[in-house]
Amino acid sequence: MAAALQVIQTADSAAALFHSDRRSVLSALADADSAAGVARRLEMPRQTVNYHLHALEKAGLVELVERRMKGNCAERLMQATAKAFVISPEALGELGVCDVQDQFSSDYLIAAAAGVVRDTAVLRSRADKAGKKLATLTLESEVRFASAADRHAFTSELTATIARLAAKYNNNSAPGGRSFRLVVGALPKLKE
Repeated sequence: MAAALQVIQTADSAAALFHSDRRSVLSALADADSAAGVARRLEMPRQTVNYHLHALEKAGLVELVERRMKGNCAERLMQATAKAFVISPEALGELGVCDVQDQFSSDYLIAAAAGVVRDTAVLRSRADKAGKKLATLTLESEVRFASAADRHAFTSELTATIARLAAKYNNNSAPGGRSFRLVVGALPKLKE
């Protein structure tokens, strides 16, 4: 069964997604199918689909779910490894690392969000290999401010509240304790 989300962590896997035909093949494999079945649905030559399937399998984006005999031939049923994909900045190597100082800039928010994607993907990969669950917390909300002054007051109060909570619960000397990274960001809501 395909995962809900897969984070692409290597340049080679990311490159496999940049070919439009490969994205089409990957989308067609939300449910398991053979190269012949995908070729019929996408109206592409089967050899072309096989070529793209090989590249997607090598990149870890599709996997074999069943092998069955059809006449004298073995038919391979493939499926996408996830329903959705996100590319981690880690796939860009040094180009994916950004040091932005202005905490009120959109660049800073994007860099922080990229860091969260990168770090969460690495931690999830380690947890999966260890057969453990990754402890995370996600809060998401929407706030409509009447004015810039209200937004500023909210920011000040939120900052003070988080600082108070962090000071209350932070214990650097706790044996067996574990540090967590907290990232809070806000951006205007996209209009439909």
